[in-house]
Amino acid sequence: MPPAPHPLGAPLLRREGREKVTGAARYAAEHTPPDCAYAWPVPATVARGRITAVDTADALALPGVLAVLTHENAPRLAAPEDPTLTVLQNDRVPHRGWYVALAVADSPESARAAADAVRVAYDTAGFDVRLTAGHPGLYTPEEVNGGYPAVRERGDFDAAFAAAPVTVDATYTVPPLHNHPMEPHASTARWYDGHLTVHDTSQGSTRVRDDLAALFTLGKDDVTVVSEHVGGGFGCKGTPRPQVVLAAMAAQITGRPVKLALPRRQMAAVVGHRAPTLQRVRLGAGTDGLITALAHEIATHTSTITEFTEQAAVPARVMYRSPHSRTTHRVVPLDIPTPSWMRAPGEAPGMYALESAVDELAVALGTDPVELRIRNEPETEPDSGRSFSSRHLADCLQAGAERFGWLPRDPRPALRREGDLLLGTGVAASTYPVYLAPATAEAHAAADGGYRIRINATDIGTGARTVLAQVAAAALGAPEDRVRIEIGDSDLPPAVLAGGSMGTGSWGWAVHKAATALVARLRAHQGPLPAQGLSATADTRQETAEPSPYSRHAFGAQFAEVQVDTVTGEVRVRRLLGMFAAGRILNSRTARSQFIGGMTMGLGMALTEGSGLDPAFGDFTECDLASYHVPASADVPAVEAHWLDEDDPHLNPMGSKGIGEIGIVGTAAAIANAVWHATGVRLRDLPLTPDKVLPRLPGRSH
Repeated sequence: MPPAPHPLGAPLLRREGREKVTGAARYAAEHTPPDCAYAWPVPATVARGRITAVDTADALALPGVLAVLTHENAPRLAAPEDPTLTVLQNDRVPHRGWYVALAVADSPESARAAADAVRVAYDTAGFDVRLTAGHPGLYTPEEVNGGYPAVRERGDFDAAFAAAPVTVDATYTVPPLHNHPMEPHASTARWYDGHLTVHDTSQGSTRVRDDLAALFTLGKDDVTVVSEHVGGGFGCKGTPRPQVVLAAMAAQITGRPVKLALPRRQMAAVVGHRAPTLQRVRLGAGTDGLITALAHEIATHTSTITEFTEQAAVPARVMYRSPHSRTTHRVVPLDIPTPSWMRAPGEAPGMYALESAVDELAVALGTDPVELRIRNEPETEPDSGRSFSSRHLADCLQAGAERFGWLPRDPRPALRREGDLLLGTGVAASTYPVYLAPATAEAHAAADGGYRIRINATDIGTGARTVLAQVAAAALGAPEDRVRIEIGDSDLPPAVLAGGSMGTGSWGWAVHKAATALVARLRAHQGPLPAQGLSATADTRQETAEPSPYSRHAFGAQFAEVQVDTVTGEVRVRRLLGMFAAGRILNSRTARSQFIGGMTMGLGMALTEGSGLDPAFGDFTECDLASYHVPASADVPAVEAHWLDEDDPHLNPMGSKGIGEIGIVGTAAAIANAVWHATGVRLRDLPLTPDKVLPRLPGRSH
């Protein structure tokens, strides 16, 4: 029998595609056990204070209402690792939208009516939701998201910057951003004989199981969390959110299964957001274009509940040569919802500022921005001195420029015109670190010649089922269609969540190891397989615990062409092109989808997406899809994603890097730089909406 064709890299169709388009795939809110009840949360209507009274009489009198949970009668929870899960445990209101009650009824309509009938009285206190560069509460944390030190310095930045003949000193702002996955946060919980089972929309059901077990003082074997299909997450489903705790509490109180799907208008306050950043970037260079001084200083906010600091200055420690560098983070706790992960946290806002500043430096030097970036390529990682496992950023810039038609390009701004439209092009580089985490997988060979892989990975729309089948098939030397994949259930062998672009690398390593062990066992086996088949289990705790001597990152370059309407101030993207170096691409079809999706999200970050905290009421003003503008199909014209064939032996057995997040990283800067080229006006405050653009256009009074 000829060997099976090697499936890695092949553009295989997603295994669950037909189920999704036909409606057969079931999401968390679509599981309806018999006698299921429904819950609706009651958010706080004040920005800070204490609950003094809760009147539930009118709510309980409504037909079909089963219970109203408040801090006075809700089950007591153990102290959680994540304080945002301490729902209905005390009378404190740390921010507007914090849940203060939960109505449970026999229909969603009755639950909503009951929630509306709950009356809550508060003792309010003064509040502060406004981040400013000079806020007196700003402090330097010990570390920032990802465990990075908040401050890093090399050389003498102040002296080098003062001596540099060419300098850039600019401040860039990114507003709060919201993940807004298509599927809202939802959970269906039921208790049976002391066992809690939850269908939850989560990027990692192992973490949800562990947290629920701790909160309800259960053994991990007493909790099962299923996240079989997840309709997007972008980070906001990376950790448990209040709805899963509330659903479990309500099911415990009522003795019935309970379903809770968060209303979209409530999500902005309870499922995390990208924190706003005020970023000062200073670059000093010689007349030869070599950067001699680089400083990236961040101010951001966190909540009074727990500390989360966006690591926006960390990419500057990786990107460009500079003997003198300073990267710092400061954070202020405000009376706001707790920020959290959003696609490429740190890298997305940080690289917007850094790559905009590099573009400004290119203009000041009169140097092509592609050439300037290549000229400042470091030989080793500037921050640590470690060698890169692979770094093909210069190749991405050169190959991307050729595909995009970057040259011949007149660098002078505001020259290309079509009627009322000004046209321009821009470029930016991107990077994202390689993260790997331990995982366990089981490979099984059945007597009928089929194979089964079991691992608690999560498919949030990335095609994880398909790619893991390809990894297993390659290791087994078997046709891909003979491999069955079981994922999305905490009863399966444990694995890291789908986040940080580490899912495929981490899960695939465990799958590859288990499949390889199974092959060895099959070779040693004599005769036909037993009726129950043969299995092998493997984990990667030892491999992932060993620190790498290399700096491991994916790199890329994004190019954009925009048009700016001089009558309306509207900016529209005509073309986007990304060129990436991300190790071995395991499925060209799903990879292209991920790259394009990331670039589309970057387009939204640049032009349409943004939220603000109302200083009078303390809540997010853009809290639904009518006011928070996610790009629609008409906003996204020609988007191309390409990649280099990169061989990196220092990653994992597949040679793969994460690709889910690098697509967003450089896109906003490439678009903003193209807007400068089109108009000659440098705008540093995202998003670039018409109200900001129009007054600054040539010929307009400021």
